[in-house]
Amino acid sequence: MVTYFEPTFIVSFTFYNMADLMFDYQFRLILIGDSTVGKSSLLKFFNDGKFVEVSDPTVGVDFFARTIQIPSGPRIKLQLWDTAGQERFRSITKSYYRNSVGALLIYDITKRASFEHIPVWMNDAKRHIEPHRPVFVLVGCKLDLVNNGASKREVTEEEAKQFGAEHNIFTVETSAKTGSNVELAFSAITQEIYQRIKSGEYQMEEGWDGIKSGYSHHSASIDFNNYIEAEPAKSCC
Repeated sequence: MVTYFEPTFIVSFTFYNMADLMFDYQFRLILIGDSTVGKSSLLKFFNDGKFVEVSDPTVGVDFFARTIQIPSGPRIKLQLWDTAGQERFRSITKSYYRNSVGALLIYDITKRASFEHIPVWMNDAKRHIEPHRPVFVLVGCKLDLVNNGASKREVTEEEAKQFGAEHNIFTVETSAKTGSNVELAFSAITQEIYQRIKSGEYQMEEGWDGIKSGYSHHSASIDFNNYIEAEPAKSCC
């Protein structure tokens, strides 16, 4: 007999003012790639603005959320799902693809194998996010290790750009330690999703959590005075 365990979420709560709660859209994104490529460090810097020197491997899925402003555009709340790269967790993380609108494809520029596995991760996302066409951004991590000579580069920037050109996706190299291009990686995928909304390719659909309307669309019906929202929370399986 096989027993299945649902993920258990530990959630803390914080009171927010009205400005924090006002956003136009909510996008659900997933970070995918091999284990130890830097997904969690990248996400924690984007969310908290600081680098965590020692990071435990992700077990199952971690969840974060942050609201960003598109220049001359709407405020977007990002639901960010950090997935485990280990093979034994693949059956768990696949369930999180289905309601995502986009994926950040993460590789380590000092580990060539992690870059060579990117097509596998991309195909997994395409298969599980269908019938929607997901937005991808290719993100190389650990740029600081190359810049300071601590490690040898195994994936060139030109190779990544060539892959991006072949698949028509944005590419960027980042460092969660220095913060280099971290904001750019997330803003690029956010703006591409918004452009697809404007073009009519993406629409909000009942039963799909990839894109949802925000509170600013119906704020008149919401009492913000006593509103409580979950902070980024860690899940465990």
